[in-house]
Amino acid sequence: MTPEAPTTPTPTAPPSTSASPTARQVWTRSRGVVLALVILLVAAVAIAVVRSGAQHGSLDPRSADPTGSRAVAELLADRGVSTRVVTTLDEASTAAGPDTTLLVARPDLLTDRQQDRLHSAYRNADGRTVLVAPGTPSVGTLAPGVDADPTPSYDSTLSPACALPAARRAGTADTGGIRYETDAPGTDTCYPSDGRPTLLRIPAPEGTGDTVVLGAPDILQNERLDEHGNASLALQLLGSRTHVVWYLPSLSDDSATDTGDSDFLDLVPSGWLWGTLQLFIAALLAALWRARRLGPLVPERLPVAIRASETVEGRARLYRKSNARDRAAGALRSTTRTRLAPLVGVSPAQAHAPEALLPALSARLHQEGQALHSLLFGPPPRDDAALIALADQLDALEREVRRP
Repeated sequence: MTPEAPTTPTPTAPPSTSASPTARQVWTRSRGVVLALVILLVAAVAIAVVRSGAQHGSLDPRSADPTGSRAVAELLADRGVSTRVVTTLDEASTAAGPDTTLLVARPDLLTDRQQDRLHSAYRNADGRTVLVAPGTPSVGTLAPGVDADPTPSYDSTLSPACALPAARRAGTADTGGIRYETDAPGTDTCYPSDGRPTLLRIPAPEGTGDTVVLGAPDILQNERLDEHGNASLALQLLGSRTHVVWYLPSLSDDSATDTGDSDFLDLVPSGWLWGTLQLFIAALLAALWRARRLGPLVPERLPVAIRASETVEGRARLYRKSNARDRAAGALRSTTRTRLAPLVGVSPAQAHAPEALLPALSARLHQEGQALHSLLFGPPPRDDAALIALADQLDALEREVRRP
């Protein structure tokens, strides 16, 4: 029998030590975050659509939506009172007059500058101004001497409990909302909730004008107009003059962006300034906390042993990612000079001095010093191919020096 030749095991490729994640791994790790962001975005869009649909035409005398006010406008028209809708501060200020009722639908949307201009326009106009549910941002300016209570009324339907003829004729109405406090003389305080009124009529200091502060918009809305005395109260408050100017503040109004002489810091709310200061202090404390261990670094043993090949490969990848061929070539040449110096009788301190290392190498190899100088101290390579060639040449040089 012919003996079989021994089989030579087929060499297998060494396992890859690449640390770069694949596209599949990146997707597997990040798909949970991406899915959460998509759900959050869809939910935000859905909420915005639902809320925008629910608020469409709110307190608009042209709107027949449940929260609109078209029914009030039509009832006023039947009594000979005209209604005109304005959306800019200039139109509202110009329309104020003795035969006009100026209704401000959402006073809190007005800026401080807009509030000052509007109040200056109607305070001496001898007309009536109706402020619908003004809160703390606007009531103090549009109705001086009036403060909004931070706790709203828990009851919607309230009794007049005052001597104002319009309120006494209307009876109970849905005025429960924001409650107010005032020290203005001659003010009619009506529809109280726990001792604080939800409707005020403040006479002007001079003339026949007055300001009505209404704590809730319910008596003006289509869906609530036929309940209790809402219609009667709304018609009496708005029908005392022959014209009603219905002011719906709009963000597209140019006066909303008029800052006057204010600079950027004046436009930033004080809360943001204090918040920024707190964040700066927190960052400073965090920096002090992280820098609590001062002094020289203390060497520590690694918890695991790392192969030298992995360290070299990792550093090489960093050099390649940043195109640092000069740093890579410098590291190769420096390491080669350090290993060659003791082999040719040069001290380690003189290993990186051309005048000490090159003559010793030339005597050992019988080569020209110019070629050795270009190899060990030359300029950085132009591209990756030149870098690889340099590494091969340095490796060949070291093998030749070590050859007996």
